[in-house]
Amino acid sequence: MNIYVGNISRETSENEVRTLFEEFGKVDSINLIRDNYTKTLKGFGFIEMPDSDEADKAIKNLNGQMFNGRPLTVNVAKPKTENSGNRPRRFRSSY
Repeated sequence: MNIYVGNISRETSENEVRTLFEEFGKVDSINLIRDNYTKTLKGFGFIEMPDSDEADKAIKNLNGQMFNGRPLTVNVAKPKTENSGNRPRRFRSSY
């Protein structure tokens, strides 16, 4: 199951996140999203757990849990839609 985790402190390491989620079961992968230019964490990422029951338990127990000084947002990741992130930008004229 693919899990979204948000509100992660920028100082958090992948190992810390792995350790947190492994309390509930096997973790296949962790993908913490970084800024392309600064390489700092953007504050969210995705965790892949193969067992749905373990993933559900992690979601229920970690959503709202304080981690590195911040309450985490943890839920089932929504599939990326075809138009995700490709929205046209609108500029306002100041005329």
